[in-house]
Amino acid sequence: MAHVLPMAKRVEVVAHLVEGAGIRPTSRLTGVSQPAILSLLLRVGDGCERLHNRLVRDVDCRTVQVDEIWSYVQKKQARVQPGDSPEVGEAYVFVGMASASKLVISYRVGKRDEENTRAFIADLRARLVTVPQLYLDGWQPYIAAVGDSFAGSVDYAQVVKNYSRKARRDDDHRYEPPRDPFITRTPVFGVPDVKRASTSHIERQNLTIRMHIRRFTRLCNGFSKRLPHHKAAVALHMMFYNFCRPHEAHRVTPAMEAGLADHVWSIEEIVTAALSEAPAEPPKPKALKLPEPPAGAPTTPARALPNGRGFLRLVGSAPAAPVAPTEPEPPSEPPPAPKPRRGQLSLFGDLDD
Repeated sequence: MAHVLPMAKRVEVVAHLVEGAGIRPTSRLTGVSQPAILSLLLRVGDGCERLHNRLVRDVDCRTVQVDEIWSYVQKKQARVQPGDSPEVGEAYVFVGMASASKLVISYRVGKRDEENTRAFIADLRARLVTVPQLYLDGWQPYIAAVGDSFAGSVDYAQVVKNYSRKARRDDDHRYEPPRDPFITRTPVFGVPDVKRASTSHIERQNLTIRMHIRRFTRLCNGFSKRLPHHKAAVALHMMFYNFCRPHEAHRVTPAMEAGLADHVWSIEEIVTAALSEAPAEPPKPKALKLPEPPAGAPTTPARALPNGRGFLRLVGSAPAAPVAPTEPEPPSEPPPAPKPRRGQLSLFGDLDD
């Protein structure tokens, strides 16, 4: 009979993994063998992916930021040989996050190519119920993917940060942007708020991922050796981040702030729910609605186009309504006729002497 870890030991193992410990440190801290930890990670990670699929749906948010975080499996892409497995090499994580609630709405692990880009954007679209302000970087496949999935029901702006590669006199410039203005904001679809377009929140989320998943730590040997374990670690982190970890700005979890949960989940709840979660169908896209205007703001006229092709909206301020001309009031006494100047013919037929 196979040895089964008790629930208390499972919770202890998962608690170390979600706080950034690697497999070997977790084994030393808990007394659980490394194969048992990897097996538990696969089962809990797969269950967390199914939990996310079922729970994170019908998200009502106005602003969504998207970015990709770089990682790799077994070796970096430059060292991949022609005979290596397709799983080896770079393994980007596409992440879409609601700016207000900090909820991770959608994520996907895979190569940074057009196929994964389209699949990620399609999944993000299927989990939304409101036309979003969508801010992405300059990755070109995003434009076609957003156009196909949202079909006009999106306000999409591209935010590109132009890092300079010019030589500098000092050596402290490895992760430092230039001091000149380097952000270019370009509207692509809809009516995005270009002045507020930003990817700063999702870039800060990238730091959270690197701090909580040991496999993403740079310049160390904690990187993933197999793609299934890499995907399981990402799914476990996303579930922990959305439902267990209170955000410092909100004092509640992102799922509570977004209205998807009513309490802070414990590690034991996640482990129990993940191990018992059955597979479910992925969400299907629903008709998006326009966001409600802020309190006191006028309502913008809009009309839905047929076949779900978006909305016909009034852009900018409406022209002032025409004012009907008014008749001038008649004077009480007729004005005196002007006296003609010398040498001119009078309108009444007199000549001035």
